[in-house]
Amino acid sequence: MAATIQKLVVEVVDARDLVPKDGHGTSSPYVVVDYYGQRKRTKTVTRDINPTWNEVLHFNVDKPSDVFSDMLELDVYHDKNLGPTSRNNSLGRLKLSSGQFVKKGEEALIYYPLERKYLLSWIRGEIGLKIYYVDEVVPPLEEKKAEELPPADNAAPPVSSDSDQQHEQTPAEEMPVDNNAASTVEAPAADGEGEKAAEGEKPAEGADQVEPGADSQSVQADEHDDDIVLDPTSANWAPGPQPEIMASTTSGSIPEIKVARTTSAPPPLTRPATPASYASSSVDSPDHYRIERSSFDLVDKMHYVFVKIVKAGSLPTNGSPVVKIAVAGSHVTSKPARKAKYFEWDQTFAFARDTPETSSILEISVWADAGGANFLGGVCFDATEIPLRDPPDSPLAPQWYRLEGGGAHRCDLMLATWVGTQADEAFPDSWKSDTAGNLVNSRAKIYLSPKLWYLRASILEAQDILPLTALKEGSFQMKAQLGFQVQKTKVSVSRNGNPSWNEDLMFVAAEPFSEHLIFYLECRQQKGPVTLGVVGVPLTAIERRVDDRKVISRWFNLEDPKSDKKGYKGRVHLSLCFDGGYHVMDEAANVCSDYRPTARQLWKPPVGTLELGIIGCKNLLPMKTTSGKGSTDAYTVAKYGSKWVRTRTVSDTLDPKWNEQYTWKVYDPCTVLTIGVFDSWGASDINGEKEATRPDFRMGKVRIRVSTLETGRVYKNTYPLVMLGTSGVQKMGELDVAVRFVRAAPTLDFLHVYSQPLLPLMHHIKPLALGQQEMLRSMAVKILATYLSRSEPPLRSEVVRYMLDADSHTFSMRKVRANWSRIVNVSSCVIDIVRWIDNTRGWKNPTATILVHALLVMLVWFPDLIVPTLAFYVSVIGIWNYRFRSRDKLPHFCPKISLADNVDRDELDEEFDTVPSTRSPDLIRMRYDKLRAIGARVQNILGDVATQGERVQALVTWRDPRATAIFVGLCLMVALVLYLVPPKMVAMAFGFYYFRHPLFRDQMPSPVLNFFRRLPSLSDKIIPGATKDGSNGNPGIRSSILYNKIMKGLDLRVNFTFVAKQKCILIINAEASE
Repeated sequence: MAATIQKLVVEVVDARDLVPKDGHGTSSPYVVVDYYGQRKRTKTVTRDINPTWNEVLHFNVDKPSDVFSDMLELDVYHDKNLGPTSRNNSLGRLKLSSGQFVKKGEEALIYYPLERKYLLSWIRGEIGLKIYYVDEVVPPLEEKKAEELPPADNAAPPVSSDSDQQHEQTPAEEMPVDNNAASTVEAPAADGEGEKAAEGEKPAEGADQVEPGADSQSVQADEHDDDIVLDPTSANWAPGPQPEIMASTTSGSIPEIKVARTTSAPPPLTRPATPASYASSSVDSPDHYRIERSSFDLVDKMHYVFVKIVKAGSLPTNGSPVVKIAVAGSHVTSKPARKAKYFEWDQTFAFARDTPETSSILEISVWADAGGANFLGGVCFDATEIPLRDPPDSPLAPQWYRLEGGGAHRCDLMLATWVGTQADEAFPDSWKSDTAGNLVNSRAKIYLSPKLWYLRASILEAQDILPLTALKEGSFQMKAQLGFQVQKTKVSVSRNGNPSWNEDLMFVAAEPFSEHLIFYLECRQQKGPVTLGVVGVPLTAIERRVDDRKVISRWFNLEDPKSDKKGYKGRVHLSLCFDGGYHVMDEAANVCSDYRPTARQLWKPPVGTLELGIIGCKNLLPMKTTSGKGSTDAYTVAKYGSKWVRTRTVSDTLDPKWNEQYTWKVYDPCTVLTIGVFDSWGASDINGEKEATRPDFRMGKVRIRVSTLETGRVYKNTYPLVMLGTSGVQKMGELDVAVRFVRAAPTLDFLHVYSQPLLPLMHHIKPLALGQQEMLRSMAVKILATYLSRSEPPLRSEVVRYMLDADSHTFSMRKVRANWSRIVNVSSCVIDIVRWIDNTRGWKNPTATILVHALLVMLVWFPDLIVPTLAFYVSVIGIWNYRFRSRDKLPHFCPKISLADNVDRDELDEEFDTVPSTRSPDLIRMRYDKLRAIGARVQNILGDVATQGERVQALVTWRDPRATAIFVGLCLMVALVLYLVPPKMVAMAFGFYYFRHPLFRDQMPSPVLNFFRRLPSLSDKIIPGATKDGSNGNPGIRSSILYNKIMKGLDLRVNFTFVAKQKCILIINAEASE
């Protein structure tokens, strides 16, 4: 098999609007690119500030180096040979991290703005680049040796300026090739056995799970993985030869330097990372640098007795013997041995124990078959003498032990036993006593969401379409289908068979792209649509873009859908592209855990690390009955960004303990971590088909907002697991977690994040409609649920939908009243201000009113103090409220704010009803009538708001000639007064008049308010409706019997809270009585 090496390809396409440097309004630019000590340049474009190069530069990729950084540096210079200057003037520079580079096939043309090289430089313009990794095949060893034979005249080979040619002249035995590493990176572990492929290798230091070596979900571990480090710079490279520096001459006299790694020098030691060092560090390490393994400081250690059964020799049986292990009341039987030279098991067992000092006897026995009919021998250990091992201690080597008793003579069993914790390397793959022997659910898993793209299909027009009825106009429509997603354009009417639409359709596609986007051209008829032609476009052939640049459109020939033969049925004009500049929303915007765009090239470096320790649960409710008693098989799922984690399933306990720790990279602090607890129905009986098909029961979830966490502080809290069902709020138990946020970015960079938009730039350049976003989000949720449910163990569809709040948009009267209460709570400060002003006007506190008069005089005569005074007052309020800040644990779901404590049963039943409804017609009719009654009140409020606006318009529209004449005359008088009288005097007079004593005020409404209320509106032009009995639909006009029947279950109260004269807040409270 041919070996491959990895190279970085930089395509320098063009530049725009560069700075002129030659004194004639132009420049002669060229580009110099540096990467890992390798420098290459492009040709010089003469006298052009919008140059085009279209050159491809190749760079060798090496392991992370202490000498060269992983930054790609690009400089644009003006050639001094073509201008009046004596040196190469800088036209701008650019620095890119290797974490932004992608694989071949995912590249896109991106225009980067140029930055200044010096402080006082004048820089403008942008440069277009394509940067990606590519694997090149290394020639076989024999061919390379034949190529390296010296010529007959022993002449020295010419020196090449291309580093690729130098690389080909390197001996094959010095080529840094590692086929195993290459296959590890590029071949996804489709069967979830990725850890077996790397058996015998050192565990990756970047593993962020508490269980070392826990196998991750079988997804593509590509560049969108945040925490499982895929090092594109070192995956295909082994240690190279002795370091040597070779320089070759290139155009422009720029030396090119190559550094080869040494095989004798040991790798640099990595210093363990601590929270303090993270907090004090001002430079974030690149993505491909490996991070240290978690130190398990957020969770408790759980001690286990590990028993590893390897093989046995000289057993007097020809069958498949088994090993039975008993310790501390736990019994387990191994799988049948496979016969080779020895009877081999190679199986590890982990038995939970409270403390390492717990005394018990470990009994290991060998039987001829699983039925236990023939005892072959056994061996016993005193648990107090079993050695204690804690990583980073080396694993214990298995030893031979002589079997005693039974029918075996001079038979030996190779095994190893030790006491360890959940940090042991053997823990993930071992049989565990707290998981009921379920090997599928006993492993903690890491799942990676597939990379989602928005697919934009612009359907422009069609040609040569012959309608079914000649010489008549036809109605044509295009239907596009991608998997389960089907969308249609509007109907276009055409007589000449050339319909046009000019419409964009949006889809959600997941990598890897293996489907086709299918277009159907339909002709609308009375009997139904008839398909005239069809065309399929493979997703792999569609262009990717990261900005709003125009995509080249193409014509596609339509084929006959009823015939297998290719026939021309017209053609359609399409413009297709993947929009990588958008963030594909799979969560609600207010609880989103990631806002990064799809294209990795647009990612910014992380600002910190989020560490989560899932300790356990307490006082869980029993979810099922096993052997006559209630039991729960609980596991926890946490989701942040594209990474999902699933703890092992702890069986048959109401107080499960996991003590697992995970980490995520944080790219935006204003994101939310979601943790959910579920009961597994398939954990106890994995072979039961009925149990396996039942959905896992939801037991509650917790949300933690990263921005509420202080840097470096550990939050250990117990959260109640609250579920809202048709019977009301129910507490399912408590969840113990520990969380910590560690900032890795400099302070100024971290604070600068708060000034940046949440969503990527494309959401603001070409925003998506609200309804379109909800539709695309539902598609993304369905794709994720389908994708993750095919894992092993599966992350079930109901679990994914619950974690993503897929059903949170359903209508609920409880949510309506809760949102109204939130609005009232937010506006309470305004209400307090209005009430204070009203009390001040009423002279209820004369001292305060006099001080307000003095403040009014000061602000009127010194208006420059108004804004500083307001800003100072707001800052004082904030400083004062700092004393009363919440010192409780992190916020959680609040039944009081959710109005879930005293909610009506009928409202809950309506909230959890499906669409379409499955309730009885009488109940649906009652809910509809209640909704109509509430809608009537809302209708009146909307009418009042429209009336006030129309009265404002009537001031100058001469709808009432006398009123408009009065208003215009008053405006002229006010203008003359303000022209003649200083504004300070007018403001002073108005302030004293407004705050005058109640003895000098009339209790009747003011003339201005009376004048405004007399203005006309358009409400008298609204046509009133009328029912069959002659009434206009108003409940007040209906008969009392009919009205009481409609409002039987409804108690609608309208409360007016007066906060000032002629000012009120309308509070609607709708409650359904029994």
